Parts: sequence; C-alpha cells; structure tokens
Amino acid sequence: MPIYEYDCQDCGNQFEALTRASMQPECPKCHSVSLAKKLSVFATAGSAEGKVAEMAAAGPCGSCGHPGGPGACGWQQ
Repeated sequence: MPIYEYDCQDCGNQFEALTRASMQPECPKCHSVSLAKKLSVFATAGSAEGKVAEMAAAGPCGSCGHPGGPGACGWQQ
C-alpha cells in the first residue's frame, strides 16, 4: 500500500495516509472525504557519498522538503 499526502479541502488539515486503490481516505481531523492529493517527494536507495557535495554545487532548489521552503535546502551545510 502506498503512502499518499493529502490536503483536506474542508478544514485545511495536511496528512499522510496508507491507501489502496479501492479505499476512500478521509481527513483524520474532520472526517471529510473532500481531499486533494499532493505531489510527494520520493527517496531512492543508494550511496550518499558525494551526493551532498553534488547537490550543494547545484545550489538551493527547495525540493528537499525543508520546512523553510525554496532557498532553505536541507542539503546545504
């Protein structure tokens, strides 16, 4: 079962849910089914060696999920 991220259209709650194709997720806060599926960032397996330097050279991108948003990349040291 994949994990999806959702925004509740009724109360604005953001949450993750494990769902199957046949399941209708609902907001854990208000139990609404009026949800918008968010585009999620995914992780890959592999060696981290050299990746931090490689990403730092590319500059801040805002796609690492850092709560500071674009320009606050968590890969910067």
